[in-house]
Amino acid sequence: MARAPASNVHSRGRTEVRIVIAGDRGTGKSSLIVTAAADNFPVNVPPVLPPTRLPEDFYPDRVPTTIIDTSSRTEDSAKVAEELKRADAVVLTYACDQPNTLDRLSTFWLPKLRQLEVRVPVIVVGCKLDLRDEDQQVSLEQVMSPIMQQFREIETCIECSAFKHIQIPEVFYYAQKAVLHPTGPLFDQETQTLKPRCVRALKRIFILCDHDKDGALSDAELNDFQVKCFNAPLQPSEIVGVKRVVQEKLPEGVNDHGLTLTGFLFLHALFIEKGRLETTWTVLRKFGYDNDIKLSDELIPTLGKRAPDQSVELTNEALEFLRGIFELYDGDGDGALRPRDLEELFSTAPESPWNESPYKDSAERNAMGGLSIDDFLSLWSLMTLLNPVYTIENLIYIGYPGDPASAVRVTRKRRLDRKKQQLDRNVLQCFVFGPKKAGKSSLLDAFLARPFSVTYTPTTEERYAVNVVDQPEGTKKTLILREIPEDGVKKLLSSKESLAACDIALFVHDSSDESSWKKATDLLVEVASHGEDTGYEVPCLIVAAKDDLDSFPLAIQDSTRVSQDMGIEPPIPISTKLGDFNNVFRRITSAAEHPHLSIPETEAGRSRKHYHKLINRSLMFVSVGAAVTIVGLAAYRVYLARKNSSS
Repeated sequence: MARAPASNVHSRGRTEVRIVIAGDRGTGKSSLIVTAAADNFPVNVPPVLPPTRLPEDFYPDRVPTTIIDTSSRTEDSAKVAEELKRADAVVLTYACDQPNTLDRLSTFWLPKLRQLEVRVPVIVVGCKLDLRDEDQQVSLEQVMSPIMQQFREIETCIECSAFKHIQIPEVFYYAQKAVLHPTGPLFDQETQTLKPRCVRALKRIFILCDHDKDGALSDAELNDFQVKCFNAPLQPSEIVGVKRVVQEKLPEGVNDHGLTLTGFLFLHALFIEKGRLETTWTVLRKFGYDNDIKLSDELIPTLGKRAPDQSVELTNEALEFLRGIFELYDGDGDGALRPRDLEELFSTAPESPWNESPYKDSAERNAMGGLSIDDFLSLWSLMTLLNPVYTIENLIYIGYPGDPASAVRVTRKRRLDRKKQQLDRNVLQCFVFGPKKAGKSSLLDAFLARPFSVTYTPTTEERYAVNVVDQPEGTKKTLILREIPEDGVKKLLSSKESLAACDIALFVHDSSDESSWKKATDLLVEVASHGEDTGYEVPCLIVAAKDDLDSFPLAIQDSTRVSQDMGIEPPIPISTKLGDFNNVFRRITSAAEHPHLSIPETEAGRSRKHYHKLINRSLMFVSVGAAVTIVGLAAYRVYLARKNSSS
């Protein structure tokens, strides 16, 4: 791989680099700027220069650079802070003949940048190199190494002399380069290795360029890669030279088929070690990566606007692709993807999307931590429901071959489902409400085939559980249970559209505790009222948990009364401790599939409906009366006309 031609090395979408220079009074800030811009050492310079613009052809990357000078006066510190916050890179200066100004970098300026939360590359510049006492000559590395260990944001250190024109252009070249081709995302200076996200991106690029899928880049594939990234072919002698360099340092980097992934990664580490970061950045940007080493936003299709009661699901094409991926990575053919298989599957994504909540513990796993095909697809369905763009992004990372936008579909509005009395979705979301210690978490654990635990752990944040439910007629639905902590109900219902994404609501109570029952019915009324008020009414079911315990007195009478009053099914008794679930998950799914049924009606809702019926009936009588009047008037006019004509 040759060095990237200058015209191709640029930060995607960046039109300017803004460099702010700061430091103590008398450290040579203004002289440094003037000498860089005018190529002349100034005899007299003002205390603070106006913004200085270097033209785009000043450096090979052809990106215009603006240099902002700052005041050293205490009274101007607020203005300096504002300039530093707007910087793409910061140049901090000290005077080589004034050791105290060097000390001030670590005691004042670098801590100040952290205090201001300025997270940009920092270039430390020692000015007035020509004035340093010859008896105090020390190496720059020796002086700066302890400071760089403490402040990792320092990208480069350099010493210069404006008076003698020593390394002046290099100062702002390194500053610009640190912005356009930063080291931080690519390379760990401490371990001297490529960072994980960089390795994962380069691995994906390698796989995309390995057209024959033999695990190595042949001479032809290497040449295609070179042309794509740098618009210039490799000569045969150059290909031989590249492979020789790799083979000498890393024998496994080359095999009979060509350059292996190990060799490809080694080459990029070598480029970076030699300061040629622009080569690796050119490759990454050519394949659509941004400075965070993620695919740029413009490469991820957006779904456009959708109604609150519409959801997003995977299409059949995407599901077929994922089934093929599952088989490909199920190397031992045991019907499950173990954690190491999943890590390999997502090794071309910036990170595995399921290592963090809400996905981490939301699917059923076997004793080895493996996912079956149903559990694997369930997690994809959960991710698609919660964050469809994230699903599309990860499908691209793992090699989805079609149009990424075709991998998902937007479902019909839930209101229309209720009107048509049938469902247009394969993924159903159930909100699980209930008071503390009612058994909500145990229900979710049971849904994931986890053993019952006698230890009570309060749920403080929303939690998800997803699985496939087999229906009696042989069909399958993906059911997502979303546990709402009791303390989180008020926050949830503070939004008008909070129930729009809900296909069915479940209200769990401890059947042995009357106060638990009362709290659950209060929640039922609260949720039902919210649905009536907002127009997002949802089917509701009640679950009487802990059926292995004796019910509280009048439990049957109370539950019958509430069910009849609100027009929903009687509570479903279950015991997670005994493993008696009474087909509750099928019943949840079945109720969600008939969205016009099991919708509770509150007393206020009934009164409102009765009022609307009266109004509609009155309007009907008014309209009928008006019609009769009009017809009578027309008949009278006909009668008069006939009478006049006969006369």
